[in-house]
Amino acid sequence: MPASPSTARAINDRLALRLLQQEGPLTAGQLKQLTGLSRPTVADLVERLTAAGLIGVAGEAGEQRRGPNAKLYGIVADRAHLAALDARTEGVSVVVSDLVGRVLAEASVPIGGDMGTGPAVEQAVALVERVAKEAGADRLHTVGIGAPGLIDPVTGELRDSTGLPEWHRRLCAALQERFPEARVSVENETNLAALAEQRDGAARDRDTFVLLWLGHGTGAAVVLDGSLRRGASGGTGEIGFLPVPGTTALPSATGCEGGFHSLAGSAAVVELAAKFGLAPDGVRDEPSAAGVVRGAVGVLARMREGGAGASRGVTGAGGAAGAHGSADRFLDALADRLALGVASVVAILDPGCVVLGGEVGQAGGSELAARVQERVRRMSPLLTEVRAGALGGGAVLRGALLTARDRAQEELFAPPERWSPRS
Repeated sequence: MPASPSTARAINDRLALRLLQQEGPLTAGQLKQLTGLSRPTVADLVERLTAAGLIGVAGEAGEQRRGPNAKLYGIVADRAHLAALDARTEGVSVVVSDLVGRVLAEASVPIGGDMGTGPAVEQAVALVERVAKEAGADRLHTVGIGAPGLIDPVTGELRDSTGLPEWHRRLCAALQERFPEARVSVENETNLAALAEQRDGAARDRDTFVLLWLGHGTGAAVVLDGSLRRGASGGTGEIGFLPVPGTTALPSATGCEGGFHSLAGSAAVVELAAKFGLAPDGVRDEPSAAGVVRGAVGVLARMREGGAGASRGVTGAGGAAGAHGSADRFLDALADRLALGVASVVAILDPGCVVLGGEVGQAGGSELAARVQERVRRMSPLLTEVRAGALGGGAVLRGALLTARDRAQEELFAPPERWSPRS
């Protein structure tokens, strides 16, 4: 059954908007070529989208031909403003962007563990207000929040999880109260990191992969056939609770101590490095676990290059040769630990690709990823490529912004009957 005229118009309009989002400003002729639509149909949709305030003239094409240059049409970026938050255990980061995702302002604030819930929420909301003001955003259309913990698949809210600050669960409601017109939502931080790595990072060529998050804590995100899998209770990927050898106890329903987290969490990585006489070199604004891993990788790289100062990056005894040996053994030991988690994921899901994400995964780079891959291939007959994450800790904020942009565009690029002229 052929589509009705109104349905066909809606399909054509959404196609044109998606092309403008992906390709940037286009002429009517380019839209005709990319969509396969007729010239009158393209002219009609351009007029319709312009009247709705969704697109506008963004310039002229630089074509050398007789007559006036063709007009370039682009999405009206300030039609809506978006905010993305990365709510960590120790602080919050915020970015505000326009509708096409261009970052207009950003900032971060630490939130200490001794700060009460009310003041912590107030400080986080005040940061969003300040960044929005700096971005020139009178109001926010969509707000996306990334946070550690389980997301209830029914309510879409953070579940009450042991170990997470109470202000995390209060933040969503507080932002909704402060920005009543905004669409506010929260998503697990590792899921957002996986989305960002798939769209802009290490998994761009993969529709099936697992992201292993290595930051303050541990987690995993599962993407199968292009879809993020959350599980019956929203807990897919809670790999920190995975029982593993090498710990002194078993994890429990109220805490992951004794699970994989005890081997691969930030504190465990720093403790492991100390056993090899290594300590982070105090890289500014970098978590200590990422600092010691980056330092160890740097030592090996400089030794291979034969350059001077090969022991720079981590502190250790024995000069350059001693630092090289310590760094090498530390990365081997860390790879042994990480391979336990990766091999467990591979045995169940066979994803073909595992991305080591978070600050530690990025700091380890291809050096650490190759060591983990070599061990997993000895442990499993399922061929698996292990890659270093490209976005590090910034993947959460990037994923939250991508999600907010997608949701805003989904609503604003809806069929014409839902559009209203710009006020």
